[in-house]
Amino acid sequence: MPSVSCSPPAGRPPASFARRPDRMRPCPQAVLHMIEDKRNQAKLGGGQKRIDAQHNKGKLTARERIDLLLDSGSFREYDAFVEHRCHDFGMAENKITGDGVVTGYGTVNGRLVYVFSQDFTSYGGSLSKTNAQKICKVMDQAMLVGAPVIGLNDSGGARIQEGVDSLGGYADIFQKNVLASGVVPQISLIMGPCAGGAVYSPALTDFTFMVRDTSYLFVTGPDVVKAVTNEQVTQEELGGAGPHTTKSGVAHLAFDNDIEALARLRDFVDFLPLSNRHEVPVRPTHDSPDRKDDALNILVPTDSTKAYDIKDVITRIVDDNNFFEVMPDFAKNIVVGFGRLDGETVSIIANQPLVSSGVLDINSSIKAARWVRFCDAFNIPLLTFVDVPGFLPGTAQEHGGIIRNGAKLLYAYAEATVPKITVITRKAYGGAYDVMSSKHLRGDVNYSWPTGEIAVMGAKGAVEIIFRQFANPLPAAQRGFLDDILIPSETRTRIIQDLKMLKNKKLTNPAKKHGNIPL
Repeated sequence: MPSVSCSPPAGRPPASFARRPDRMRPCPQAVLHMIEDKRNQAKLGGGQKRIDAQHNKGKLTARERIDLLLDSGSFREYDAFVEHRCHDFGMAENKITGDGVVTGYGTVNGRLVYVFSQDFTSYGGSLSKTNAQKICKVMDQAMLVGAPVIGLNDSGGARIQEGVDSLGGYADIFQKNVLASGVVPQISLIMGPCAGGAVYSPALTDFTFMVRDTSYLFVTGPDVVKAVTNEQVTQEELGGAGPHTTKSGVAHLAFDNDIEALARLRDFVDFLPLSNRHEVPVRPTHDSPDRKDDALNILVPTDSTKAYDIKDVITRIVDDNNFFEVMPDFAKNIVVGFGRLDGETVSIIANQPLVSSGVLDINSSIKAARWVRFCDAFNIPLLTFVDVPGFLPGTAQEHGGIIRNGAKLLYAYAEATVPKITVITRKAYGGAYDVMSSKHLRGDVNYSWPTGEIAVMGAKGAVEIIFRQFANPLPAAQRGFLDDILIPSETRTRIIQDLKMLKNKKLTNPAKKHGNIPL
């Protein structure tokens, strides 16, 4: 828009006008019009035609996503007027205000979060130098004040016109991801394509969620795969929500559409502390801490060969039967997620007897280890339910590195300094007994139900008379490895009492630069 200048007042011009006629200032009203025009351009992104194309794909725009994620009216935008500074390949004449990403802060259920939302209508959401600077700015601010960072990813990748500047922008973001790790929660919601180097930022964050049929994560796309390996594969088969939530474990949850994803993300954020300096959030509940559930007394079969669903145990113990499971479709033989007890967030890890008898294998060890480390970093108490027959045997597991990967879970539990409460519901066999937050790994409170079987191995691997002697909770309790043997219906009340007792627990590990977890 051309500059519009105010005319000098009638009569003789002021001395300033006479002296410097070349420096006539725009009038305030013209400046306001200019600012408002630019702001409206930023809100329009790549234009109405591209917005319509986004809607036709069943996807929301960057700003619509922010509006649904954050509390109404709470969003405060940063850098709405930023434009790229690239002059190559005709880019000087191709500028979109905002430069393809919307950034700022707002609240989710009244709690502060920072957010960036890539705008696919602007240059396909591609990353430029200025685009990366906007993202890094909100990450720096989030670490400064202590608030989660949520990234809504929908990008075609690096902006090729900017070359190495774009690659440098990715590296800058990766560095911020690493510095923020363990300081503030980082969540990536993949709502469109995310390919090439762009995938490593979500991989460095704490949680990655995806939208089915519209989001993709892969290092190299189907065309490159075909050229290199001659393998025919679709985007969905290669990097869709299906394979990443069931096979690779790259994504933690998948949702059917943008609206569901953003609504569930709001629920999820409600469980998290704002940073490693904040306590876990407390939500009011009418569920009495003294509530007993007699169904727990008969839920676990006495026959150790019969399966049951550990989620039935979890939901009957947590507040209002509300359990938010994470990674439900990957490594189903172990269950992880958030619940609340007396209003406060707790982290739950549990072997799942319904799947492979709850055995520990490579994938379940990796899944649980990363979960434990996240919760320890953010001071979320660990509640572990144990029903594990051991580690999965076989050449596939041994050659795949079960020793190294199983040690990850062992390391995570041993390193954790948060309150750790463990309940053995049935089997606790062999080395898996040690790994699953045993008293020997600085467990604070360790219980067993009367159905507990703590032994070196199962009945088929031991002489029956020896097995009968040791495959019950008493020997471990007599040695002080268990603090008590609980009536199952009283579990909720006891755990809530223990969490209150452990509220001010202080435990530090020996001074070191960092440990060397068996990655």
